[in-house]
Amino acid sequence: MEIKETPFKGLYEIQPTVLRDDRGYFFESYHQKKLSQSGIDARFVQDNQSFSPKGVLRGLHFQRPPFDQGKLVRTIIGKALDVVVDLRQGSPTFGQHYKLVLDADKFNMLYVPPGFAHGFLALSDCVFFYKCTNFYDKASDGGIRWNDPDLAIDWGVAEANISAKDLQLPLLSEFLAGNNPWVF
Repeated sequence: MEIKETPFKGLYEIQPTVLRDDRGYFFESYHQKKLSQSGIDARFVQDNQSFSPKGVLRGLHFQRPPFDQGKLVRTIIGKALDVVVDLRQGSPTFGQHYKLVLDADKFNMLYVPPGFAHGFLALSDCVFFYKCTNFYDKASDGGIRWNDPDLAIDWGVAEANISAKDLQLPLLSEFLAGNNPWVF
C-alpha cells in the first residue's frame, strides 16, 4: 500500500497493492495499522455507499463540528472526479481545492480529513464508497456551491445533474460572511 500526503496537510492519496492472478484480484481496502503509520490516525464509525449515473455531481458537502468527518473515499465501480476544498481557517491552503480521478480499475483512494468540503462528479456510472470518522448529523450538514467562481474548480463540464439542495448552497464568501460560529 502506497500512502502519500498531498500538498494539503492531512489529505492523502492511497494506492493499495493489488495482487492479481488467473482467478482475479485481492487487495486490502483498509488497513488501520498501515494508515496510522503513515499519519492517518482515524477511527471510522460509519460506511456509506451511493450509486450515481454519469453526469451526477454531489457536493460540496461537510459536517460542522462537533460532527465534522474525515472520509476515506473510493469508487467500487466506475470513475469519479473527486474534489475537496480546504475549509480549515489558518491553513496555508485555506479556500483552495484539490482534485483527482478515483477509478475503480486503479483501486485508488483519498483520505479527506475533517475540515474539508467534499464532492464528486460521476465520470461514468459509478458506485462511490466512503468510510466516515463521525456519524451523520442533519443539523451539522453544510456545503458550498459546486460552481463558486472564487474557487475556480474545473469540473470539466458546464452543466451537471445536481440536486435541488446542492443548487441552493452558498458561495464560500457568503458562507464566511454569515459569521458562522464554527471553525475547523
